[in-house]
Amino acid sequence: MKIVCVGAGSMAEAMINGWIRKRILRPGDIAVMNKSDEDRLDYLTHEYGVRQVNDEMSMLEEAPFILLAVKPKDVKVALSAVREFIRPDAVILSVVAGVSIDSIQEAAGNIAVARTMPNTSAHVGKSATGVVWSKAVTKEQQYEIRDLLNSIGSVTVVPEDKLHGVTGIAGSGPAYLYLMAEAMVEAGMESGLEHADAMRLVRQTFLGAADMMQHDDFSVLRKRITSPNGTTAAGLNALIENGFKETVHEGVRSAVARSKELGQEYN
Repeated sequence: MKIVCVGAGSMAEAMINGWIRKRILRPGDIAVMNKSDEDRLDYLTHEYGVRQVNDEMSMLEEAPFILLAVKPKDVKVALSAVREFIRPDAVILSVVAGVSIDSIQEAAGNIAVARTMPNTSAHVGKSATGVVWSKAVTKEQQYEIRDLLNSIGSVTVVPEDKLHGVTGIAGSGPAYLYLMAEAMVEAGMESGLEHADAMRLVRQTFLGAADMMQHDDFSVLRKRITSPNGTTAAGLNALIENGFKETVHEGVRSAVARSKELGQEYN
């Protein structure tokens, strides 16, 4: 299996790292290209041993999968530069937020497209990824794409109009957790903890909670550790009274709305 990455940003790097770490792809089976940042391409080549697409575009002509990992505003330019070199039986695997299958096919030609929304936890093989197939993606190609995506985390197949929701909770979700972790560290330091100790405690708290969440309903877990009139109840009550849940809802709604706007801006 060979794949060419059109775009070389953080999402592409996270997926490349995950594929190589899990040995689903060899470095020599991955090629990278982007519009202008040669330093970025040199970094990826040096760091991961992947190849760079040369002027002859031979890797594109050989690759059954094309990872489209550019910014929404750059999709048309990126695809116009490569569409004549893409194999007619290839699949474009897009991680571009907001840009529809129809829009990608309009720019790339009538080609199979799988739209995905992973997150940067792909870097450690823990991405939560949503995917939707165009009608042209064969069952065999779906299995191969599932293998690629399962190697960097878990996969949820959704209708295309639900991919905005995946973006809101999974694509952007790690940043919400990082922000909460930052706030918890700051609060720990306010209570007298050293920075390193607060970091260690918060990091392990998130790791332990994530493991527990694999085994039970989230509300059950919350209720189980919340004793009446205890410290956890006091903390939760303060969060709820200060609009914690509504703030989270608004964050997700805003990310979903921005995903939809990106598609409209593209068109």
